Amino acid sequence: MRVRDKVVVVTGAAGGIGRALARRFAAEGAAGVVVADLDEAGAAAVAEEIGSRAVPVHVDVSSEEQVAGLADTPFGPVDLFCSNAGISAAHGLDASEQEWRDLHAVNVMAHVYAARAVIPAMIDRGGGYLLNTCSAAGLLSCPGDAPYAVTKAAAVAFAEWVAIHYAPKGIKVSVLCPLGVRTAMLEKGLGSDHLAFKAVYASGPILDPADVATSVIDGLDAERFHIFPHPEVAEFVHLKAEDTDRWLAGMSDFVLSLEP
Repeated sequence: MRVRDKVVVVTGAAGGIGRALARRFAAEGAAGVVVADLDEAGAAAVAEEIGSRAVPVHVDVSSEEQVAGLADTPFGPVDLFCSNAGISAAHGLDASEQEWRDLHAVNVMAHVYAARAVIPAMIDRGGGYLLNTCSAAGLLSCPGDAPYAVTKAAAVAFAEWVAIHYAPKGIKVSVLCPLGVRTAMLEKGLGSDHLAFKAVYASGPILDPADVATSVIDGLDAERFHIFPHPEVAEFVHLKAEDTDRWLAGMSDFVLSLEP
């Protein structure tokens, strides 16, 4: 998909990857960009940066009603829906029931709500595109954060299911799976001894969100299911598939090397 002249929705767009995506889509000539976020002021600031081809929308992606409302844009029908909002827990077996519920709502069900909101109309118009931010954690797990690892894996699985069932009807799907990206979520862990943050910093380079947006443009142009801003993720996925037992043992050793 070429973004030029397309109507795009980006959730979690007040900062980080979402902000970079919204700005890049506008730079690529999108007809309109819906800048959606729970942070109303942040979304408004990003939309103001972009100009008249952007509109801010306050949205809680854990609400199906609010996600469904994003399909009604002032620019016309949605061509590309980027379900990008996400949250982390940074807990393992000690994660609370509420954390599990919150991460499931935002990291999994928000993708389901987006698909329900736009796919029927996309099919009627002959096609459309879903871009779901799933993180490398969705393919490789996430040391130190059980709810994040599990919900991101579920997000990948849902995207695969949509691709399998709706490709014949013109629906394209990509999953964005970076390692570390310089976002507020990651920067809050700077200097932290928490395993989840240490693992990210030890896994590969920390990318700027603008670099991730460039990878997204390339991935959408090629209509690739997996978009890997960090090329090493593809190698890790290959190693995992080739010998899962060896890969799990290696991950255990990696975690042990990070623990005090």
